[in-house]
Amino acid sequence: MQAFFSDDQLLHDPQQYMRVGRICKPADLPTRAEALMATLAARGIAVSAPPDAGRAALEQVHSTDYLDYLETAFERWRKVESFGLEPGIEVLPNMSPHGPRVGPCPSPSVLAQTGWYVGDLSCPIGPNTWRSVLRSAHAALAAAEAVLDGGSIAYALCRPSGHHAQRARAAGFCYVNNSAIAAATLRRRHARVAVLDIDAHHGDGTQQIFYERGDVLTISTHANPAGYYPWYTGYSHERGNGEGEGFNLNLPLAHGSGNAEFAQALDQATAAIERFQPQALVLPLGFDTYKDDPISVLKFDMEAFRLAGERVRALGLPTVVVQEGGYMVGAIGAALDAFLEGLRA
Repeated sequence: MQAFFSDDQLLHDPQQYMRVGRICKPADLPTRAEALMATLAARGIAVSAPPDAGRAALEQVHSTDYLDYLETAFERWRKVESFGLEPGIEVLPNMSPHGPRVGPCPSPSVLAQTGWYVGDLSCPIGPNTWRSVLRSAHAALAAAEAVLDGGSIAYALCRPSGHHAQRARAAGFCYVNNSAIAAATLRRRHARVAVLDIDAHHGDGTQQIFYERGDVLTISTHANPAGYYPWYTGYSHERGNGEGEGFNLNLPLAHGSGNAEFAQALDQATAAIERFQPQALVLPLGFDTYKDDPISVLKFDMEAFRLAGERVRALGLPTVVVQEGGYMVGAIGAALDAFLEGLRA
């Protein structure tokens, strides 16, 4: 198995995170990636730095105005003065647009654009965020290209994560949708690609990007969003629109669900994938389903991750594994090891 990661992905070091009206310690720490790297090293899996490929692959799934914003936001933010106030240490929104966001932000102000392009207070932009985000996307691109070159499976250790990032919006610790980039890259050669997201949270960004397309099947198993982030999407009635109708499948799990319920959801997911008959698979892999994860409402243990690996192996598809969430640093290394054991990588 080939694996990809750039040390530049450690540079994003968020300083603030809002939960229920409180500024909390950030959950997306650089140490997450270090723990996963240690597992790869213990298994003898070599990790390559992805080539610096610029923005072209990102523009497959994101608008140019949004990427322009991400690339320039921090430097522009530092120059802001508003009613005598200097800006905070990181870029964060203090407003939201009224009505639908259609096209680029109508205002050139970085304050207005931050409200337009950043969906919540979990996505602070610091001095090195863009570089980390870009290199995280390059890891997903390199893994997809490795599979296109004949590899059976490749792992992109993406950090920051990506599956909440929509075409023109950051949210949920996610700025650029690494899994969507991998799927779009695989589509260069394959007529049909499936995405099976097994993070604790609904892959709302991935759903939004492909919702009107019939060439990419998007499936997400996740905690019931009626009482959990991202709240507004991830329900079973969301099936796609237009050409994409019938090509989106959400499998929400009741809070407190464990391995048995996850296995049942995987049964439904793999049956849908087999009906779709894709030529390749993208697996957004989250470990925030673990029972002791600080933001989990699910109760999976390590056997669930081993089972996920076994199910992916049984599908027998060229596969790109894209790392998503998982915030208990002391457990995610073991979770990745269990997944790789099931995969027998």
